[in-house]
Amino acid sequence: MLLRPGLLTLDELQAIHAGGQPLMMDPSALPGILASAAVVRRAAEGDAPVYGVNTGFGKLASTRISEADLATLQLNLIRSHSVGVGEPLSAPVVRLMLALKAASLARGYSGVRPVVIDTLLAVHNAGLVPQVPSQGSVGASGDLAPLAHMTLALMGEGHFVVDGKPVPAAPALQQAGIAPLELAAKEGLALINGTQTSTALALHALLSFEPVLESALVIGALTVDAARGSDGPFDPRIHMLRGQPGQIDVAQYYRALLAGSAIRASHQDGDDRVQDPYCLRCQPQVVGACLDSLRHAARVLLCEANAVTDNPLVFAEDGMMISGGNFHAEPVALAADAMACAIAEVGAIAERRIAMLIDAGVSRLPPFLTADAGLNSGFMIAHVTAASLASENKSLAHPASVDSLPTSANQEDHVSMATFAARRLQAMIRNTAYILGIELLASGQGIDFLRPLASSPALEQAHALLRAQCPSVVRDRYLAPDIERATALVTGGALSGVFRTLAGLPALWVVG
Repeated sequence: MLLRPGLLTLDELQAIHAGGQPLMMDPSALPGILASAAVVRRAAEGDAPVYGVNTGFGKLASTRISEADLATLQLNLIRSHSVGVGEPLSAPVVRLMLALKAASLARGYSGVRPVVIDTLLAVHNAGLVPQVPSQGSVGASGDLAPLAHMTLALMGEGHFVVDGKPVPAAPALQQAGIAPLELAAKEGLALINGTQTSTALALHALLSFEPVLESALVIGALTVDAARGSDGPFDPRIHMLRGQPGQIDVAQYYRALLAGSAIRASHQDGDDRVQDPYCLRCQPQVVGACLDSLRHAARVLLCEANAVTDNPLVFAEDGMMISGGNFHAEPVALAADAMACAIAEVGAIAERRIAMLIDAGVSRLPPFLTADAGLNSGFMIAHVTAASLASENKSLAHPASVDSLPTSANQEDHVSMATFAARRLQAMIRNTAYILGIELLASGQGIDFLRPLASSPALEQAHALLRAQCPSVVRDRYLAPDIERATALVTGGALSGVFRTLAGLPALWVVG
């Protein structure tokens, strides 16, 4: 794949995230890279103090460094900032970090030599994954600790993760035929200043959640049929009057998923229930609002993936080096917090649908979805599990961006907490996927009670996928393995396949 600095697309980021995609820098970026590196070289050879080139860092910016110590300054920066803790970041996240950092530096405003970018790409293309602890960044002054660990591995001093275990970086680089990176003036600072870790984590969440959201649409539609709900609330005229784009699209998704259902046809006339519960009727309004929020986050993250976010920035056209604050990850933090609310709400309305299905007074199905209630508890406690996960997501959805702890002796006095804001999304996605797995089991059970009537072709395909993994619950049995298998259908893309076979629908992530 040709890496075009400033022009990366969401499809390209998804390919990098998935792995197995060698990257090559667009040759047209080289003149800008060389021009900005020349500005830094002249500054390093001059007498004027330039932050990050011949001064200390943060609160120590007024401390001058001699020309003889400039390389040591960068080396010490990486070593001193490699202080992360916790489990290593996953390979997809680190792949994105390497690619995003290379693309940012190649914009030609960071003052690094081509060898820095070449080393980032060589490590990526060799399939080497630097060991990057997941905790230790506040998302301002860049993702300092995680990017320092990444850089340390490039220098041959850190570790790579091979087969789930850390291995020393130097022999791993040697085996791959990659020379350890030796840093020149400003290059260490350019590598660790930036939002590439928080952006990679947020993109990881966005891309991980896509199949879960597609599954949520399929399962939500299956629940509508299992509860013999109406498709009237999905009439396009309702949604056009409001004009919310996500709501309009979600209503269209539901109409397509429910089209041709014999279950719906069986109660279209003479249904004594005037209006369905909100968890059925308001799915376009709720999930559509979540979709709008996620689409906005996708636009923010795509912009950030293409951004230059280190400091100071180098403007070769006039030789200026200007200190600013592009390393502050507030856009990522706010986008990640919005994603957290959307992920939690998708799970919250799914939990309400499960509660509706097991309530015979609302769903008009057997109590707790079992034919012999009392002797059997059916889905009573499976719903409790879903409720516990939905509640946990509510706590995790508390915005991280509203917190700020000053660092660096109050020089860095407002920070974004973007890295945690993005990292916590994985736990929320996992919780929501489990809720949806439980709902899939419950709605599939509801459909079984309505036989011999059939649902729509699309939803029958989803029901068949479920039954290939989990038989109907005729009597109480050990249900936890079924939940795991049903959840695998949610996260593994099987139900996404059902959604994506529907022709003529707008894509989930519309990034203009």
